[in-house]
Amino acid sequence: MRQIFVTGGTGYLGSRFIPLMLQRGHKITALVRKGSESRVPQGCAIIVGDPLKAQTYQHQIKPADTFVHLVGVPHPSPAKAAQFRSIDLVAANASLDAARYANVNHFVYLSVAQPASVMKAYVDSRREAEERIRESGVNATFLRPWYVLGPGHRWAYALIPFYKLFELIPPTRASALRLGLVTLPQMLNAMVRAAETPPNGVRIVDVPQIKNGHYESGVPTGRNAQSTT
Repeated sequence: MRQIFVTGGTGYLGSRFIPLMLQRGHKITALVRKGSESRVPQGCAIIVGDPLKAQTYQHQIKPADTFVHLVGVPHPSPAKAAQFRSIDLVAANASLDAARYANVNHFVYLSVAQPASVMKAYVDSRREAEERIRESGVNATFLRPWYVLGPGHRWAYALIPFYKLFELIPPTRASALRLGLVTLPQMLNAMVRAAETPPNGVRIVDVPQIKNGHYESGVPTGRNAQSTT
């Protein structure tokens, strides 16, 4: 059993991730803003605080050994560039500060596939957060989906034939695989595996690993190394 602290637990992924982890016997504590307590899945403990300000909750994280950061602007688009820096990046930095304050062993960060020629502000904010996490020396897993298919996210199914075509063409194959679409069950499975199997150093789980579910756990990569196993 792991003791897991989750930010963004009322969101699209968090609200599905928490029940899965509870079913698997883990103890979950979720950070929520005041007034959102009723939106948290039943069965987990609740801490009220501001995800943009570490000092409002960092002293309540213990005894968690794993920190899962899922805060982000919903439905990302180029029009939300300013929010990616004022919300996504600020929240990630706050979560890292809070996790280090609580001496958490493993930081799981929901990032994004990269590099990418589109959604530059979104990718840049996640990349910068990754860099700061890496520099902190904390054991971390970076989950890098591009787009998650599921309820309310079905429009992208129309792109699947184009992805299959681009995967067959050598000049576009690498990008098509790196920026591929993953299903909601695939993403949740990757999140569960990440939370349950901390690495020694930094582990990167890209789209191909999210899709096939076959990445090794606990690989000793070193503090500043990258692993896409």
